[in-house]
This record gives sequence, C-alpha cells and structure tokens, in this order.
Amino acid sequence: MEEFVVLVTPEDEVLGLMEKQQAHINGLLHRAFSVFLFNSKGEMLLQKRASGKYHSPNQWTNAVCSHPREGETYLEGANRRLKEELGIEADLSEKFNFIYKADVGKGLWEHELDYVFIGNHEDEFQLNKDEVKEVRYISMADLDTEIMNSPENFTEWFKIILEEYKHHF
Repeated sequence: MEEFVVLVTPEDEVLGLMEKQQAHINGLLHRAFSVFLFNSKGEMLLQKRASGKYHSPNQWTNAVCSHPREGETYLEGANRRLKEELGIEADLSEKFNFIYKADVGKGLWEHELDYVFIGNHEDEFQLNKDEVKEVRYISMADLDTEIMNSPENFTEWFKIILEEYKHHF
C-alpha cells in the first residue's frame, strides 16, 4: 500500500499529497510529528528502527516519528503511530513545532514541519517488529554522551529534534 504525505507551506497550508518516498527524494516540505516518551525517572524512550526500513535502518531515534495522513490531525497521527509501532496508548501534549531539513542518506531528505509531543509511559510494549527492532530508556546525560561518541547510531532527524527540544525545556 502506497503511503502519502501532506505537502505544506511553512505556514502549514496544504499544497497537496505526494507518495512518501517521492517526497523524501525531492526534499519537499511535509507534515510530520515526533513523540518523546519518558518514564517516572525522567529517562527518555528510544526505539531502534527495524532493519527493513528503507532509510535509517537499525538506528536509534525517539519513541515515534511519522506523518499524519490526509484529514488527520497531528495528535491523531501521533496516537495512531504509538499504537501501530509500540502497541501502547499515552496521554500526549503538544509542546512546539518547527521546520527542519536533514539528509538521511541514499539520496533522501527529511524536510518536515514537525509537531513535537511529549508523554509518559511505564508499562510494557507490544512492538511491531516491521517498524521497531527494540526499545530502551536512557537518561538525558547518557544520551548526550552516546550521541557525542557514536552519532552514526542515531537518526539525523532525532539529533536535530533533540537539540530543538533542549531549547524549549
């Protein structure tokens, strides 16, 4: 099944739809969301992308990143992907949005108007192995150290979004 992204202006006015991989080849601005989940210790949940992903396989990233579908709000999309990827529900709150562009290799670009949500989760996960290889919680200090020592183990967009997150909190 082909997946489509919603192309937008920087002001979030809809321009139309484009097949997801084509939008990533062309580097066109489209809607996206990112979810940061934390446990009661304040540790951030990371997911390792499945090895079958067409870009950035086997790299660590935040809990969920994806694209809302046509007619779906950013929050609805974020909740849908939490269920589809991690098999969970969480009470999410929108924190900020921003635009970024990242070279993700293989001639592909993420150019996104990204809405960032945060939430908490303590329970078990039911991972969709087509999407997620594994998950783990990590302290922010340990995360900073890992990214500094092995940046290639993390998705390009996560490194950008994490820095933006730090500016807001």
